[in-house]
Amino acid sequence: MARPGILVLDSVTRFGPEAHGAVAIAASHGGVIAAHMALAGGIVGLLLNDAGIGLDQAGLGGLAYCDRFGVPCAVVDHRSARIGDGADHAARGLVSRANAAATRLGVQPGMPAREAAERMQAAVLAPVFPGPLPAEARETVALAGALRPLVLIDSVSLVQPGDVGAVAFTGSHGGLLGGRPETAIKVDVFAALYNDAGIGADEAGLSRLPALDARGIAGATVAAMSARIGDAHSAYATGVLSHVNHTAEMLGAWAGMRARDFAVLMCGAIP
Repeated sequence: MARPGILVLDSVTRFGPEAHGAVAIAASHGGVIAAHMALAGGIVGLLLNDAGIGLDQAGLGGLAYCDRFGVPCAVVDHRSARIGDGADHAARGLVSRANAAATRLGVQPGMPAREAAERMQAAVLAPVFPGPLPAEARETVALAGALRPLVLIDSVSLVQPGDVGAVAFTGSHGGLLGGRPETAIKVDVFAALYNDAGIGADEAGLSRLPALDARGIAGATVAAMSARIGDAHSAYATGVLSHVNHTAEMLGAWAGMRARDFAVLMCGAIP
């Protein structure tokens, strides 16, 4: 039987059964939750984006996580390819770090992403089951006197239809998937917050913000060094806004504002 090919993905949240046993060049951030989603889908070798590395080196968290299961994983330098754009990763992405399992296959920093994936694809690899997604990946918080709820979601893929009109703090990067505006967020929340992932190539880490403006949604990013990517609770606890869109600015938000204060402002809560 022929081995599965190399998948090119804008996000590890969007793939089907063809991922089982395949190697993926994926443009998601390199944090633990992204690596977990890839392994849960049966991916056996993985390239992600280092997302500016960021606070506590969270953008590299998937490397050690995959090593726990013996799965080769590497991250692409966020300055070499647009986060959220798999085709760009495959075309011009360069590896910045690799885990032990990938290093044993010859994957090295500076190597083109496509070559790294081919080395993984040539190996004999089997899917693993990492267990269920942690329950704390989604939480709804009711701030004192708030007009609307605050939803903390470690991945924007966890947004639900009932979140219409809410304030969504995500652990996701601020890049559109494949440059498509409709991927900014699935439902019309009142406001949404992301991690700027080091901003990166072509300022891709900010590209959701104008797409949210077009829908009348207030949008902001926290600086990658202020909060752990893939961790919405971290964004809420220590995040500092790096950029805001026009809609958020008109509501009183500004770059340099604490994310916690942005939540109070957007939720209409009591300061």
